[in-house]
Amino acid sequence: MADNADGPRIEELHADLNAAQRRLQLVLDAAGATCGWEWDISKKRFVADALFAGITNQDPVELADGVSPDRFFVSIHPEDLKRVKIAVAGIIAGSEVFSREYRLLRADGGYRWVRASGRAIRDAEGEPAKFVGSLIDITEQKRVDEQLRIAQSAGGIGTFEYIVGYGTISVSEQLCRLFGLHPNKMLPVRTLNGLIHPDDKPVIDLTRPDELQSEGNIEFRIRRASDGQERWLARRGEYVDDIHTDGRRYVGVIFDITEAKHTQESLREANDMLAELARESLRERDRVWKNSRDLLVVIDTAGVFRDVSPSWFDILGHAPDKVTGSKVIDAVWPEDRDQAKSDLRKAAENIHTEIEVRMTHEDGSPRTISWMTSREDDRVYAYGRDVTVEQQQKVALEETEAQLRQAQKMEAVGQLTGGIAHDFNNMLTGVIGALSIIKRRIAARRTEDLDKFIDAATSSAHRAASLTHRLLAFSRRQSLDRQSVDVKQLVTSMEELFQRTLGEQIELAINVAAETWKAETDANQLESAILNLVINARDAMPNGGQLTIETNNVAFTEADLAKGETLEPGSYVVIAVSDTGTGMSQATIAKAFDPFFTTKPIGQGTGLGLSMIYGFAQQSGGHARIYSQLGMGTTIKLYIPASHATGEQSAFEKEEEAILPRGKGETILVVEDDDSVRMLVVDTLKELGYRVLEAIDGAQALPFIEGKGRIDLLVSDVGLPGLNGRQLAEIAIAARPALNVLFITGYAAAAAARAEFLAPGMEMITKPFAIDDLAQKVTEMLKPSNPR
Repeated sequence: MADNADGPRIEELHADLNAAQRRLQLVLDAAGATCGWEWDISKKRFVADALFAGITNQDPVELADGVSPDRFFVSIHPEDLKRVKIAVAGIIAGSEVFSREYRLLRADGGYRWVRASGRAIRDAEGEPAKFVGSLIDITEQKRVDEQLRIAQSAGGIGTFEYIVGYGTISVSEQLCRLFGLHPNKMLPVRTLNGLIHPDDKPVIDLTRPDELQSEGNIEFRIRRASDGQERWLARRGEYVDDIHTDGRRYVGVIFDITEAKHTQESLREANDMLAELARESLRERDRVWKNSRDLLVVIDTAGVFRDVSPSWFDILGHAPDKVTGSKVIDAVWPEDRDQAKSDLRKAAENIHTEIEVRMTHEDGSPRTISWMTSREDDRVYAYGRDVTVEQQQKVALEETEAQLRQAQKMEAVGQLTGGIAHDFNNMLTGVIGALSIIKRRIAARRTEDLDKFIDAATSSAHRAASLTHRLLAFSRRQSLDRQSVDVKQLVTSMEELFQRTLGEQIELAINVAAETWKAETDANQLESAILNLVINARDAMPNGGQLTIETNNVAFTEADLAKGETLEPGSYVVIAVSDTGTGMSQATIAKAFDPFFTTKPIGQGTGLGLSMIYGFAQQSGGHARIYSQLGMGTTIKLYIPASHATGEQSAFEKEEEAILPRGKGETILVVEDDDSVRMLVVDTLKELGYRVLEAIDGAQALPFIEGKGRIDLLVSDVGLPGLNGRQLAEIAIAARPALNVLFITGYAAAAAARAEFLAPGMEMITKPFAIDDLAQKVTEMLKPSNPR
């Protein structure tokens, strides 16, 4: 009969413990401390609360922010891990319910038992979208179950029979052990009752034997006879009819429930403690809500305020009770409402949003509020901070920065104009002075030794032209004749020039990679840039050293280029000039490409060399970079776009052709608004045997173009008043399709890239130009093979 009674008792213990655990869970939920998780399957993001973090030995902040789903399995006992993963895989594959008991490893090396319960939340297509659930610690329950199992297997449940009307009771040996008595088969009822706590009910109340049935199951404390230890015991049983007599017998079991009682006490204390925590949490929430200096609001998914904190009045001037129940969009500044509607939709879709929107103050002015939102169930919780003053300060700072940039810009312009004025005054002094002396000597009929003054004027004029050329290069307004250039051949062909420039103290090394691509650039400008770099490197090594020129290829993708980088993704030829000289500080590197910035003594450098190189590289579609440290030398790299042309002769490979004979009476129309330039061009062409028509601008040129007279070539300035040179050329070609056009340009932004500016049958020559160069260009364009 003892065996028959064991089962109900165990089930009842389970039921009691489960009921206590359910009460604990309710308290936890009320306090907002549910030990739970949310697993976003599509985004592969796992979020859990602080209790989950604590029970699994993880960082609560990381779990609250969201981590990889692998963190769900942290601390699971290795022997249980596989079956838990299989169960989770079932949820992801489509199962709806998840329920597992498994062990979690503790930090001290032991483990605890937990029960995990969860379910899948499906999307509109019926696919699992989220996996949510909670954990509960069942370690104590497992321990009680184990104790009961051991007690049952070891005979830990005592049995007895009591015949109504007698003063003795039949007992089992295990029952005697529970009371701390020597094993007997029969004991006086008073002996057992004497060991029971006076405030508790006896095993059998001899004064009311018929009430055993009505009393049902009882629990009582005893003090064991053998060691005086206090224990909790429980009695369970029922009346049965005696088959031998007409009397009745009460058959029952007694078992130890001390540990279960302790567990219940612990749970009660935990219940009390958590209930207090819940109450304190609510009090804390109320304090935060009432005392917050920022806006706290609750909105439903329809965009209606359900509650707002008292700070609304302090920040926006509206009474909270008047705001509650109104639409959010009505509180938004009218100009921001379209954007606010979109943000509200995102917030209602459970998307965490961070937005800045202007809200309308009671006085009619706007206030900029920075909001953060989070949705739970059918409510959106938002936290707003007034950043109006910060925005005003930001605008003021931007205005101040703009004024500072303008001041710096004007300072740079002042430096630039001062440098130009200084250098041009020196050059113009040489030209004007030499011409003045020549004029005075011719008037005095002293023509001997005029060549040196003519040479001096010519030299100064060339220097002025070079200065203008460098300024145009820096401003990226020079006219580039972009063609496919063989960089390998260009660099190696300049080796002798480099050697003469460097002298004997500097060792030159040229490392040209065999696979170096061709570059799309102006060959003459590239030569000038490389030579300038070589001269700079030489000057940085006053005591000698080594200069290295290298070429290689590089291809950049979007990922390779830093934010704000001027280079575009693509293929480039890299030309690097390195020296072992004095090097540069970071402050010098920052200004190295500025016009007229130089570290050389006055009179030994214009400060336009590197600025010209930088402008040329930028205008070519490339870039220039400096790598240097003080005392460690310098490397300057030019990045020039690679040429995609195949099978054509490069600009460097073209051989100069001989100047053709003089003209044979061909008619040339010259359009130039500068009187001096027009006079020189017209006189030169006439001396070469051409018939010349001249015009100041497009308006004067149109009658010639539209007339029936012969015109073999149009020579026009690009920057004409009214119709510019390119527009005039379009009209001329429309009227005379076979007409060739030679442009003259000094500065023209539209003509900066010849390949983009010139159409077939057009050529360009840059001011200032030598008369011989003009004559050769005209002769080439009038060759029989060149007509359109």
